[in-house]
Amino acid sequence: MTQLRIAERLGQDAFLAQTLHRDYRHVPGALSPAELGALVSFDIVNDFLAHHRLEPPRLRLARDGDTLAPHQYATAVTTRRSTVWQRVHPAELHQRLAEGASLVIDQLDHLHEPVGDLAAELESWLRAPVQVNLYASWTAAEGFGTHWDDHDVVVVQAEGAKRWRLFGPTRHMPLHRDIADPEPPPDEPVAELVMRPGDLLYLPRGWWHAVTADQDTHSLHLTCGITPPHTGARLLNWLADQLLASDTFRRDLPLHTDQATKTHLGAALSE
Repeated sequence: MTQLRIAERLGQDAFLAQTLHRDYRHVPGALSPAELGALVSFDIVNDFLAHHRLEPPRLRLARDGDTLAPHQYATAVTTRRSTVWQRVHPAELHQRLAEGASLVIDQLDHLHEPVGDLAAELESWLRAPVQVNLYASWTAAEGFGTHWDDHDVVVVQAEGAKRWRLFGPTRHMPLHRDIADPEPPPDEPVAELVMRPGDLLYLPRGWWHAVTADQDTHSLHLTCGITPPHTGARLLNWLADQLLASDTFRRDLPLHTDQATKTHLGAALSE
């Protein structure tokens, strides 16, 4: 198992006490060229594309804030067992990338052991599930526009460079299943930085950001998505599931009965 000492490089206990869920943190040059080369590279990506049957939506393309329809770079194929998979056409894939699309491969931690070790290291430290996705771009076009994520992220810049404009949150701690969307971001960013090979960036969930490979170079980076498992809402959902073991809580509420019966049931539920 490859240990990158991510906790140490992000600040260990000080990061947990002062930064986690609160603010962004940029650590230039946190990983050495040798560590990056063992973790991921464009050569490794090319090997994935050549030897693994990656298909949408695990492999996808994005441009100008939209996900490209699979038919623009793949063909649906029906197998003898009547299952359907998307066969990627290399020439059309390369054409879409040359036109400005960004390449995304989800769950790289399930495909490549060093990236799986990175995910396991973060999970052990932060005590939360981690999924690592890969993003590659060859032009200055924005793949996703200004957006926010419903999970914290740790970004590892592997090759090339990318500009990140950070606008901060407009809704505190938004979730995937929420009752409202965040307000639009402000016009001016609170920070603007260029990620170069070996740099780390931490962003709490809900932080608006825009990412552009406008440094006259290609870009390859990993995004480690940290699922929030310990929210108050999740605790209440767990508690509601546990209450299903009780006859009292599985009963229908007495909507069509007298007040005395309602009061009695209310007392029983509160015990």
